[in-house]
Amino acid sequence: MRYLWACFVAITLFFPKTFAQKPAKPTSAEIHHDLQKLNFLGTALYVAAHPDDENTSLISYLSNHEKARTIYLSMTRGDGGQNLIGSELQELLGVLRTQELLAARGVDGGEQRFTRANDFGFSKHPIETLKIWDKEKVLGDVVWAIRTLKPDIIINRFDHRTPGSTHGHHTSSAILSMEAFDLANDANAYPEQLGLTSTWQPKKSFYNTSWWQYGSREEFEKADKSNMLHVDIGVYYPELGLSNNEIAALARSQHLCQGFGRLTERGASEEYLELLKGDIPKGNDLFDGIDTTWSRVEGGEAVGAILYDIEKNFDFRNPSKHIPELVQAYQLLQKVKDEHWKRIKSEELKSIILACAGLYLEASSDGASTTPDSMAKVNIEALNRSSQSIILKEVQIVGADAKSSPNKMLTDNGKQEFGISFTVPKNTPYTTPYWLNDLGTLGTYTVNDQKLIGQPETASSFKAKFILDFNGTEIAFEKPVVHRFSRPEKGELYEPFAVLPEATSKIDEKVLIFADGKTKAIQVKIKAGKDNVNGNVALNHPTGWTVTPSTIPFSIVQKGQELSVTFMVTPPGTESEGEISPIITIGNNTYGKELVEINYDHIPKQSILLPSKAKVVRMDIRKSGEHIGYIMGAGDMVPESLEQIGYQVHIIDPDKIEKGSLDKYDAIVVGIRAYNVVESLKFKQPILFDYVKNGGNMIVQYNTAGRWAKQFENIAPYDLTLSSDRVTDENSKVDIVAPKNSLVNFPNTISEKDFDGWIQERGLYFPTQWSQEFTPVLSMGDEGEPQSKGSLLVAPYGKGHYIYTGLSFFRELPAGVSGAYKLFANMLSVGKDEVKKESNVKG
Repeated sequence: MRYLWACFVAITLFFPKTFAQKPAKPTSAEIHHDLQKLNFLGTALYVAAHPDDENTSLISYLSNHEKARTIYLSMTRGDGGQNLIGSELQELLGVLRTQELLAARGVDGGEQRFTRANDFGFSKHPIETLKIWDKEKVLGDVVWAIRTLKPDIIINRFDHRTPGSTHGHHTSSAILSMEAFDLANDANAYPEQLGLTSTWQPKKSFYNTSWWQYGSREEFEKADKSNMLHVDIGVYYPELGLSNNEIAALARSQHLCQGFGRLTERGASEEYLELLKGDIPKGNDLFDGIDTTWSRVEGGEAVGAILYDIEKNFDFRNPSKHIPELVQAYQLLQKVKDEHWKRIKSEELKSIILACAGLYLEASSDGASTTPDSMAKVNIEALNRSSQSIILKEVQIVGADAKSSPNKMLTDNGKQEFGISFTVPKNTPYTTPYWLNDLGTLGTYTVNDQKLIGQPETASSFKAKFILDFNGTEIAFEKPVVHRFSRPEKGELYEPFAVLPEATSKIDEKVLIFADGKTKAIQVKIKAGKDNVNGNVALNHPTGWTVTPSTIPFSIVQKGQELSVTFMVTPPGTESEGEISPIITIGNNTYGKELVEINYDHIPKQSILLPSKAKVVRMDIRKSGEHIGYIMGAGDMVPESLEQIGYQVHIIDPDKIEKGSLDKYDAIVVGIRAYNVVESLKFKQPILFDYVKNGGNMIVQYNTAGRWAKQFENIAPYDLTLSSDRVTDENSKVDIVAPKNSLVNFPNTISEKDFDGWIQERGLYFPTQWSQEFTPVLSMGDEGEPQSKGSLLVAPYGKGHYIYTGLSFFRELPAGVSGAYKLFANMLSVGKDEVKKESNVKG
């Protein structure tokens, strides 16, 4: 336990980005480690498809052992995945997973980039993927990444030669990487980029292969490895007190929403890289034949002469003694003509100067957010913890017309504190992920500013530029303005300083189902972005719908305060769907955004502004039963969706399930992946099956095969074998193969039209084998593949019914897909038609 705590402390100190926004406070050993990286002029680009696809062991090895600048290029931000720690899905999940990637890079020492490709869900073949992504756009983004990052070596996580053998996104990432390797140096390819960058030719391309590519370890042992390199990624770093695999495991564990928290590992471990392009390196040196010294750049030898000597003779007891030489190296570096390396190494060198001097520079705002045309105050702290002569000449607020010129000596351990107040410019853009500003397509985000493409996140609106004088040499250091505060239960915390609208609006229910023609009261929540906000709110609505009143005035006194207003919404008499959206008017300004905040301990707080809207659906739907028990799994919004059509949904704590405790429910629904993530369910299976045997209905939604203990090998009362089969085409044809089954007849009649308008997929992890007691109800399949009948299975068990479904209700219900609601209502009502018939006979 003491060792694990030591690892945790080491990571929090050495990799400050892991703990949102906290400033770096490196030790002498860590400064020396950074010096070694400063003196290595080589770059590696690692390419894959999604967050968590990256090999953190190899990224850490390249960054911390080879000392190379190492960047992970993820094609997507992972919008199409699931979420094990919260309710964020789709674009919000993409924001969360982006920040988890940045947290991982903060641990393993890498950097992060993206393309505009959107994770639209599982794809079986790269042909489909590249069509939906718009290959030319995403290929251009990979070319852009290579031209701007200028990697010497590129490493693909996946094999471009095996289309159809894995996720289409995976293979596509390798295909694009291989094509871009050559195109990046072709001035005729994407010439519009060359006004902002230059052509570039990487030297080598590798495939990060492994034994699983060969089917087994035994087959891999027999494979010809003459074209492969292998490196020991288990190396130990004494100055960090950690092995490479420990760092990699901690980096991997940042992907919490995907359930990748893991134990740290130690010991030798080999990684293999197959050469795809370029000359085979001698030995196992990935950068063999590439000049990675300061001699690489014209004028760099003089810089290197100073920095190599500092590295060799580094004073761990008193790093500040090296500041004069570091400043001299900085001066020489500014004369280097190679703008690429000058920019990168200048920032690295400035960080080392700060660290050696023990310089603490901070710009902290009074509040967590502001609004355009409002007053803001930034508290400045500057502290020199060395005997070196350093003068604080000036502090400028970049992004605003504000500065202070103290021109004061920073004495050893003497702190300078003061405030800078300024008016936030009216044209300051709001704080929100830049790739969500404009409407994208199914396959790509819309980003029109070429310089933004690939950037991991939106830059801070305001930075503090500290201009320091080191014995006559002025150097500028920029720090983002943050909000520093404390909470008794958590201590010191940091948040990004956000720029937000005067007011935002929100409708909690993103889909409002009108199962009949009755009027519903719809609440709109209004949140103030500053003090004393007064205005009116109206509700835009589709033709045929009625909203009263037309406008509602509001007044909010305090920033951050929220109030609710109520509109009465009446649907048309016939089936209809559309959107309602609140519009706030304050003076001459109108606002139509909703503020969503994502706030977990392992990432910085995220502020996302999305169009404030809700889908309204008028459908004719019938149901039987009222009280539904719901056992949550990995997180979904099915309970809220069922409440929309009149069910009373009760969330059940699995630990409190006892014999007879379920009898009061008309049906029990088990949430997605519950058997994968809820350990206690294995002890409750007999009670659940008794509930069914005694007349209850049990609906189990999809689980991933092979990810549970032996007690869960059969999650149904009869034999049922899950698989990884899925139907990814949301428009694939659906056949009803049991037309007389009550699931497609009572209380709603289900036809093929009810499968129109589904999103992202039909379903996933379908069973492939089942006992004869089960009746398959539907048949579906992707183009060119055999039909699957495992998407919806029902079996009588005792007096009740057990249903297993891999249909993606967790996506369709929150999206307001009418047919999905009708089918789910039928599942909840299974057997009720028989009771009704018996009642009529007795009557």
